Amino acid sequence: MRFVSNLPHPVKEEEHVRIPMSDGVRLSAKVWRPVSSDEHPVPAVLEAIPYRKRDLSSVRDSMHHPYLAGHGYACLRVDLRGTGDSEGVLRDEYLEREQQDAEEVLAWIADQPWCDGATGMMGISWGAFAALQTAARRPPSLKAVVLASFTDDRYDDDMHYMGGAMLSDNLAEAGTMFAYATCPPDPAVVGESWRELWHERLEGSGPWVVEWLRHQRRDAYWRHASVCEDYSALQVPVLASSGWADGYSNAVTRLLEHVDVPRKGLIGPWSHKFPHLGEPGPAIGYLQEVVRWWDHWLKGEENGVMDGPMLRSWMQESVPPSTSYEERPGRWVGEPSLPSPHIEDVVHPLFAHRIGHPGEAEPEGPAAGEPLTVRSPLSVGQFAGKWASYNAPPDLPYDQREEDGGSLVFDSEPLPERVEILGSPTVELEFTVDRPVAQVAARLSDVAPDGASTRVTYGVLNLTHLAGGDPEPLVPGRRYRAVVRLNGTAQAFPPGHRVRLSLSTSYWPLAWPPPEPVLLSVEPGASTLTLPVRPVGEPDEGISFEEPEAVEPLATRELAAPEQSWQVSRDLVDYRSALDIVKDSGVTRYEEIGLDVGRRAVERYDWVADDFGSVRGRSAWTMRFTRGDWSTRTETDTVLTCDEKQFHVYATLDAYEGEERVFSRNWKVSVDRDLT
Repeated sequence: MRFVSNLPHPVKEEEHVRIPMSDGVRLSAKVWRPVSSDEHPVPAVLEAIPYRKRDLSSVRDSMHHPYLAGHGYACLRVDLRGTGDSEGVLRDEYLEREQQDAEEVLAWIADQPWCDGATGMMGISWGAFAALQTAARRPPSLKAVVLASFTDDRYDDDMHYMGGAMLSDNLAEAGTMFAYATCPPDPAVVGESWRELWHERLEGSGPWVVEWLRHQRRDAYWRHASVCEDYSALQVPVLASSGWADGYSNAVTRLLEHVDVPRKGLIGPWSHKFPHLGEPGPAIGYLQEVVRWWDHWLKGEENGVMDGPMLRSWMQESVPPSTSYEERPGRWVGEPSLPSPHIEDVVHPLFAHRIGHPGEAEPEGPAAGEPLTVRSPLSVGQFAGKWASYNAPPDLPYDQREEDGGSLVFDSEPLPERVEILGSPTVELEFTVDRPVAQVAARLSDVAPDGASTRVTYGVLNLTHLAGGDPEPLVPGRRYRAVVRLNGTAQAFPPGHRVRLSLSTSYWPLAWPPPEPVLLSVEPGASTLTLPVRPVGEPDEGISFEEPEAVEPLATRELAAPEQSWQVSRDLVDYRSALDIVKDSGVTRYEEIGLDVGRRAVERYDWVADDFGSVRGRSAWTMRFTRGDWSTRTETDTVLTCDEKQFHVYATLDAYEGEERVFSRNWKVSVDRDLT
């Protein structure tokens, strides 16, 4: 990372600007803008997220908002209502009120004397969600958006219900937001009202996972703010990015394919990070790309930002399996449009434990006619990593050979030549099951000559969701067809390696298992794997990026060291297994404001043998804020269990001033399983 200080425009900052909403709530914004904007108004860029601009997101914010402001933009980082130093309560994600707030903030910005009336929105994750969802409402001042790590489909392609199968990140994300939504505002900013605002949050908060469990199928709750429901609503230019190690790469290619606006896509090897902070590397000069985007769409400069391919993506080379990588070897490739004329869907039939060559004649006899069966143990999935990698602690999938022991495995012959794929592989299965509720996880792996197996991509499908509408119970013994779409990827398979497809009936703890073990019978002669093949000889366009750069981050000091761990364990006495994750940020002092902040998150997923009713997840957080004699702490703890008919949520919230507990509440809620 190159830190720059000599920017085209001197920048001024305003720490706590109150923006009034129509219902009386005031949101808090930090503003960076050119000094010259007092006399010469400029376009403005908004980022609205719940992650506390004054402390927890301040280091990151200090790197890119002053950078953009130094290039001639007014930049605003707004705390969502009920978070940071804004008033109100944050009750759930992406509610109607949140989008109304964004529209009102944009109108307020456009009316300021330092703004020329043109606005943009940008962000990563929640901030990108907010930008996309707000853009679909067409506020008049909004001229373009910049999105990183986002989705247009809140149900099927977020952390909730992948292919209708409930993800454990449902619990993990709910635990995260339970913690963030119950933190106090800073008395140094909001004054004596801080305690009243804090207790309003404590009284109004709760475990969001309960509401998410009440919507186990795609209904109006999830369709709200899912832009995939109506792509025509999006009428502004979009710069969209993500990483192959993230959980959100699919939305980039869907937007490029389905929206009818000027658009560019960028997918690197990264986890859930901005591309200029990308891990695994290489990181790129993303902020320079963003400035060029805003210069064209907010200032009208003809700078060639729309030249070149529609999609620039990192074609990843083969690597040994590892839970983290500093760099992913590869190269940039470009696609002129999506669907790309460069990419051909190549269908490979599945024979008995073998991926056949395209066009290969179907064998006769047992290899073609006899079904292959699998009933996976709960241990399949313990090396799956996270649904979306954050790269801390190391959370990518490990060697898949142990996972494959409980799976139905199909291998190709050693490849005679290099094969490259770019896009979403699909698996079409003809199958029967012996239970009314079942799921299948499909994993595509790169198998080296020494047998090491690196997962390339995967997909999960709740098989009750075959009809395309409401889920329906499966009839045991009836033959069905299913299409399992795997996450998009760009991957090279070297000659001598094998392509492996693995099928399992559980993938815990990444996905919550069905109510009971399932025997899946696959008809190999009628089932296929389709790979999106990009010809190796396809000429590349010499794509390159500048070195990452940003403004030097604000000063912090480590007072207590961080701690990270990811531990898989199994007791062969009582057969209890567990995945334990610790994400402890230690204690950080924010020097400029004299504030000490500590964060510790613990996740645990455990089970006993192959008892599907024994699975249990836990997400517990501690958040500390201290300055002088002001000290607060919140402790949130959410546990999710199940039986064959219901999910059970147990949650606690305790808040402290010093060592005195000033708030405590418990929750115990059961929700019926809905073919999940």
